[in-house]
Amino acid sequence: MSPTPPVRRLRLGMPRRVFSQILLMQLAIAAGVVVLATGLFLAPLSDQLDDQAMRRALAIAQTTAAVPQITEDLQHTPPSVDGPVQQAAERIRKASGAEYVVVMDLRGTRWSHTEPQEVGGHVSTDPSEALAGRDVMEIDNGTLGRSARGKVPLRDDDGRIVGAVSVGIEYDSVRARLIHAIPGLFAYAGGALAVGALAAWLISRRVQRQTRDLAFSDISALLSEREAMLHGIREGVVALDRTGRVRLLNDEAQRLLGIGEEAVGRSPDEALGEGRTSDVLAGRVTGTDLIAVRGQRVLVVNRMPTDDGGAVATLRDRTELEQLGRELDSTHGLIDALRAQDHEHANRMHTLLGLLELEMYDDAVDFVDEVVGDHRATAEQVTEKIGDPLLAALLVGKATVAAERGVALWISDGTRLPDRLVDPRGLVTVVGNLVDNALDAVAGTPHARVEVELRTEGRSAVLRVRDTGPGIPAEHHELIFTEGWSTKKPPAHGKRGIGLSLVRRLAERQGGGASVSDAPGGGAEFTVVLPEALTEAELEPALAAPAQSTVEEEAR
Repeated sequence: MSPTPPVRRLRLGMPRRVFSQILLMQLAIAAGVVVLATGLFLAPLSDQLDDQAMRRALAIAQTTAAVPQITEDLQHTPPSVDGPVQQAAERIRKASGAEYVVVMDLRGTRWSHTEPQEVGGHVSTDPSEALAGRDVMEIDNGTLGRSARGKVPLRDDDGRIVGAVSVGIEYDSVRARLIHAIPGLFAYAGGALAVGALAAWLISRRVQRQTRDLAFSDISALLSEREAMLHGIREGVVALDRTGRVRLLNDEAQRLLGIGEEAVGRSPDEALGEGRTSDVLAGRVTGTDLIAVRGQRVLVVNRMPTDDGGAVATLRDRTELEQLGRELDSTHGLIDALRAQDHEHANRMHTLLGLLELEMYDDAVDFVDEVVGDHRATAEQVTEKIGDPLLAALLVGKATVAAERGVALWISDGTRLPDRLVDPRGLVTVVGNLVDNALDAVAGTPHARVEVELRTEGRSAVLRVRDTGPGIPAEHHELIFTEGWSTKKPPAHGKRGIGLSLVRRLAERQGGGASVSDAPGGGAEFTVVLPEALTEAELEPALAAPAQSTVEEEAR
């Protein structure tokens, strides 16, 4: 037997979709407003109709009292069914549509009435106020039933009160007017409700498209997931609205950019200041995997527009990767240098072995002394001028690489740098980048030479690196310090256009700067000024300048 299909239970309650919930809520609101408005309109309508009926009765009574003939007949004729007062009152009643028009004397005796047998009798309600000279409007019961009444005093030519006029409007006609107005009122209310329902449906459809027909629980879950994802991933995320202002940034973006929540609602230029990072975030620079430098961090930025006119930018920190790539390039250079040294060392060993086999012992000793002395002289020449061990070791290593590439690395005669650096690692980064760029520029050119000068001016350090390469056009003197700009082929590990930007950022962080100019005799000359680079200890006395030395290939 086939399995019994599951019974679907009817679930009561609010629907799950945002579209349905908003539609129901708007319909309920529209219906409630229509019912409330209808009730508020009907509540005073009955009182308004009563007031209109009383005022109409009072107006008819005032008009009747203003007829001089009625006053005269009241004074000179007895009350009679065929009397002139009864006839005049009936004419006015029929013409005005009133229920009754009663004319009475000062004793309350009727001189006119709708029913003739009541003529000559006493009125059923108190006429004292009207006979006292006051106009009266009221809803009251009389011999003809409930009616809206108006009573006024009746005066003679001298203004003396001689009676009163009471006019009644049938109350059933007032209630009939109220009942007659209700269907029209409901029709208007129904039309308003229909228009409100249509507007609610259109708004709900728009909400449905914007929320992609999700339920409130789904939206809540998505928001929770978004918060967890944004603050949990190791990439920076910056969201911008259609006006280009920061709408959201996660914890990693705050860390990488060095800003806080105060940046929300501000443009990238306001939050970060002018620069390439702001240009990339604002979309003024387009492309994929764009390089930007923020402080000491090298960032890779990708910007993706969104459907609402805004954009989302992701930030990846590749500072360590860039450092590793540069160290890898340096390692490759050292490996090539060591491979050449190994070849040269083998040649020297063969030479030494030949001298020994030929029993030329004195020449062998001289040969060994010459090789060892050259190495010692090269290291001593650097350490005499550079007091910091990290920087001295860097220049000795760069000399080895330069010699292997056929470039002469010179240490200028004016170089003097005591071992009192505040940030030796920062200066190592600056010197390493500038020397590497200079070696790349002059490699393969005839008479290639790179000259390094490091000197102090008070507590400031001034670095100059000159080369004999092709130089840099004047229009590119500022452009070369921009992140991502380079004329070289990108290395295997990533992109170029970072080193010089880092150099300028390090210099500006210490209140200095970096610039480039044309070197004397051709080539480029980079100058970096680092204020407050030395500690406050007394400056060392000037040393006698040794003869200018050239770090040759044999100095390895």
